[in-house]
Amino acid sequence: MVEQLGSPDFPGVQLHIVTGKGGTGKSTVAASLALALASRGKTVLLCETEGRQGISQMFDVPPLPYEERLIAKGSTGIGDVYALAIDAESALLEYLDMYYRLGRAGRALDRFGVIEFATTIAPGVRDVLLTGKVYEAANRNKRNKNARTYDAIVLDAPPTGRISQFLNVNSELAGLAKVGPIKSQADTVTTLLRSRRTAIHLVTVLEEMPVQETADGVHELRAGGLPVGGVIVNMVRPQDLDQQDRDELLADKVDRLAIAKQLNNIGVPADKDLVARLVDEGVHHAERRRLEDGQRELIEAIDIPTYELQQLAGGVDLAGLYELAEDLVEQGLA
Repeated sequence: MVEQLGSPDFPGVQLHIVTGKGGTGKSTVAASLALALASRGKTVLLCETEGRQGISQMFDVPPLPYEERLIAKGSTGIGDVYALAIDAESALLEYLDMYYRLGRAGRALDRFGVIEFATTIAPGVRDVLLTGKVYEAANRNKRNKNARTYDAIVLDAPPTGRISQFLNVNSELAGLAKVGPIKSQADTVTTLLRSRRTAIHLVTVLEEMPVQETADGVHELRAGGLPVGGVIVNMVRPQDLDQQDRDELLADKVDRLAIAKQLNNIGVPADKDLVARLVDEGVHHAERRRLEDGQRELIEAIDIPTYELQQLAGGVDLAGLYELAEDLVEQGLA
């Protein structure tokens, strides 16, 4: 099925960064995007950086250590999704071992609390370490031929309000490290993040505050020279009424007698109270749709590719993630 679909909208992108206002379901979208990419036969690494173990909960697997683990197959059965929970302390230990061969010495520093101290007092360094691990995974074919390589990497990134600061690692380090290995790593990470190999996708729902934050986020990313991908409108409600029905409800022109007759015809005793409650529910739905359509217009004005994911009736589970992944493939995001 997937092979018959057209090419994705971002064919040259290896690193997909997913951000969004809290509560919009960005982690769900990141997981679904990873499955969507795997369904095309790709080997995908799904990363999280906020220490919430959201990936393990969604995929119903044990909590993730600082180690890449296979957690799912693509819907076609030929692609793989690996997962990694990145934390700054482990990333720094790995960095010290990789570049300075400080294996035991690095662990000794950790026991004395030096690692935690370093990553706490310097949030810029912390972000460099988190994004640096993603950079390492994206460039293994050049650095380490024996390590697993990935066709695509999906990063469940911090929320929109912090995404520019998180990704602009050079700016964050300006007052901390103007030269040296940390600065060099920041430079190489920045090169990847601003290249055509990267796309930053923003997740929103059809509500005023998330949509405004999405528009602001796109502006900030562009101002920082970072590549914007698409907007994913998540948790879209079912469209139960057509435009004519909604217009009649909002204009209070609904034929209540006709509703009562239809209910009686199917064996549901209809009194005035029942019909009134049904009409009130319909008005609420029509008003909600009108507000949502207004937010859609604002999203369209941002003028970047837009995708919609329906609200999962049964909540977020692995079956639901596969369902959303299929929608992303069909719409061309993956």
